Amino acid sequence: MTPAGWSRLQFAFTITYHYLFPQLTMGLALVIVILKGLALKKHEAKYDDAARFWARIFGINFLVGVVTGVPMEFQFGTNWARFSDYAGGVIGLTLALEGMFAFFAESAFLGLFLFKEKQLGPERHFLVACVLCAGSWASGYFIIVTNAFMQHPVGHGVMASGALEIVDVWAYLTNPWALWQYLHTMCAAVITGAFVVAAVGAFWTLRGQHETVARVSLKVGVIAALIACILQIFPTGDRSGKLVAEYQPAALAAMEAKFASGDHAEMVLIGQPDVPARRIDNPIEVPWVLSLLSYGSFGATVRGLDDIPKDQWPDNVELLYYAYHVMVGLGTILLAIAALASLQLARKKLTESRWLLWIVMLACPFPYIATTAGWMTTELGRQPWLVYGLMRTSAGVSPELASGTVAFSLIGWLGLYLVVGVLFLILVGREILRGPVPAHGATKAVPA
Repeated sequence: MTPAGWSRLQFAFTITYHYLFPQLTMGLALVIVILKGLALKKHEAKYDDAARFWARIFGINFLVGVVTGVPMEFQFGTNWARFSDYAGGVIGLTLALEGMFAFFAESAFLGLFLFKEKQLGPERHFLVACVLCAGSWASGYFIIVTNAFMQHPVGHGVMASGALEIVDVWAYLTNPWALWQYLHTMCAAVITGAFVVAAVGAFWTLRGQHETVARVSLKVGVIAALIACILQIFPTGDRSGKLVAEYQPAALAAMEAKFASGDHAEMVLIGQPDVPARRIDNPIEVPWVLSLLSYGSFGATVRGLDDIPKDQWPDNVELLYYAYHVMVGLGTILLAIAALASLQLARKKLTESRWLLWIVMLACPFPYIATTAGWMTTELGRQPWLVYGLMRTSAGVSPELASGTVAFSLIGWLGLYLVVGVLFLILVGREILRGPVPAHGATKAVPA
């Protein structure tokens, strides 16, 4: 494998592992605001107890997210120096802003939320939760703007040296790709946070523990999951797909393994792409739907890979196709689970439906898998470009970088992250078994 290939693999691993944590913190941030708002409105301690518990999970998750995020920043210099020289004058702005919000705003207000509840009082503690959520979501926006520039570069100019610079900050920060990608990403984060909250609530309910907070977690988690799942599909998913169709037609064609161009294009539900033969085997298709989803018209023409130069194809069509379909398939399953659980909740039968509680609990990993598949779709679809239409991925790697060096460092990261992951699971598992702790410090548990 070439140094560029090893560098891509290393960055893919570190960023995929890292993003397991921010998606939960961003999702939990909103859930905590909801819980504190309910506590303030209804004056019931159970909402404060739930918020206090999930803030502890937030804190562990935030810490591990910071630790795992640092190596990615270094890789811009160690592995992608040419890319940094070329685009650093643009993306450096939002990367710096993200660091400021993540390390200063989030950490400061997280400390206030966790340790100063009594001194702040209910109203100000709720405001701290709101600021914590705003900081977390602002941090996410700056990262999305950075990625969106690589997908759809706007607001830039070219210096005499050939490197990029920002010429329109507002255009860069309000990139239309970034706005819709951000909304889609945040809906996914809320789905992750909501399903985790509901899953823990289901776990406690099945064990007959912490029944009051378990019911709160189930109710808030299930309702938030249903709303976020709907918004994930429409309008955010719908608009994101139309942007891909407009600006990255090769990615759209690869996502559906569509080789021949045509109108009334079908959407493939299941099938196996055969790229050398330029066909899809054993397809199950829905006629005309791809044209509608891509361009808003059943009769719209969708370009196939046959009409796109081969050197502009995504370099792994099969993996892109499967990643996209895993994302869509799991998203549909999560919507169905959230809808069924919400129906049982409305009928006041959710806590009695043990079979459904098991499904909610066991579905906890699905949002993580779906989000990972979604980001794989985004990044694989952009290839072979590092900055779409401006810089190819092969041109961005550091000069004189040896494959063995990158492989060795990748092995090191694998070992280190394994240790970090085990410690994270131990800490979170201990908190879940401990359960919510009321303000006076006594553990409120119901024996199984």
